[in-house]
Amino acid sequence: MNWENIAGQENLKKLLKESIAENRVSHAQLFVGKEGYGTLPVVLAYAKEVLSRENEHAASKVEHLNHLDLHFSFPVFTDNKNSLSKSKFEDFREMVLNFPYASYNDWTAFLESENKQLFISADEIDDQNQKFSLKSFEGGTKILIVWRADKMNTAASNKFLKFLEEPPAKTVILLTAESTNDMLPTILSRTQIVEVPRIDDEDIEAYLKKNFDVPDAALGEIIHQAQGNLNDAVRFLKSGSKSDEFEKLFIQWVRDAFMVKKKPAFLKNIILWAREIAGWNREKQKSFLNYCSEIFRLALLQNYQSEGLVYKKIDANGFNWAGFSKFISGANIESILEEISTADLHLTRNGNPKIIWTDLGIKLSRYIHKNS
Repeated sequence: MNWENIAGQENLKKLLKESIAENRVSHAQLFVGKEGYGTLPVVLAYAKEVLSRENEHAASKVEHLNHLDLHFSFPVFTDNKNSLSKSKFEDFREMVLNFPYASYNDWTAFLESENKQLFISADEIDDQNQKFSLKSFEGGTKILIVWRADKMNTAASNKFLKFLEEPPAKTVILLTAESTNDMLPTILSRTQIVEVPRIDDEDIEAYLKKNFDVPDAALGEIIHQAQGNLNDAVRFLKSGSKSDEFEKLFIQWVRDAFMVKKKPAFLKNIILWAREIAGWNREKQKSFLNYCSEIFRLALLQNYQSEGLVYKKIDANGFNWAGFSKFISGANIESILEEISTADLHLTRNGNPKIIWTDLGIKLSRYIHKNS
């Protein structure tokens, strides 16, 4: 990964380059930010520069993720009692080389492991300890990149802490995490934390224009939805066909929810609606939840006379956007979004999707009639 191939993050790139030039590379650094902000691309470019300054031939090896002194740890599922990330390295390498902004959900989908728990195990830390007890192959620095270090289980975290406290000589440890909430405070205290901010909208726009054929009409909407997350921007771009499907099902949900109050028989429609969505893979279900959240937020803005911020409206199939928006207010938006967030959490924890979607569908019929 070259610095120039990273979308935006100019200030961060400048600081990291200066730290290498001035020989101020901390032995343990934690890069915190969403994958779509570029945490892994930044770390890869950083590792490449560190190793390249020691050996000019290192650059191409790092570029293809096959440098013998560059090691990786990342979440995997237990397969035949094997929980070592090296068993899935070729899959990880393929995903990263194809799109280094890939997310944890992309990784689970890539492994077709949506119903399995991915984590970094204590055995994985033992394996890395063994690797780093040996001399480097090229006589210089050895680097360990831990992608999604926040996915370490408790046993792994405790063993990793010892590794941080007594690292082998000429070792650099680069961790990435979406947040620090699930990490041991003692690990955080022993790492230099580097915040990776969202990407500026103009940098997202430049990246999309350079790498994709994006219709001008869709570009503004995609950038606004992405909120500085390049992974999301690319996903929205590629899911154009899904948007029509999501819109149709959202309209169906809202119409049935309105009718249930007068005609309880419409509950049957909501149950059938829930069954259809429950048949999707988990990633698509979570994408639909994100879509619904965004539409409800836009409806709230419409209702509160902030039409200039409403970048998308639903007007298909005779849907009355203005009329619908009047029902979304401060009285119910918090409850609606909280239920959607809860559904997302239950899906992440492998809850029964039919129950989750039926419950969510029915609850909307209660909240949508709640007036200020």
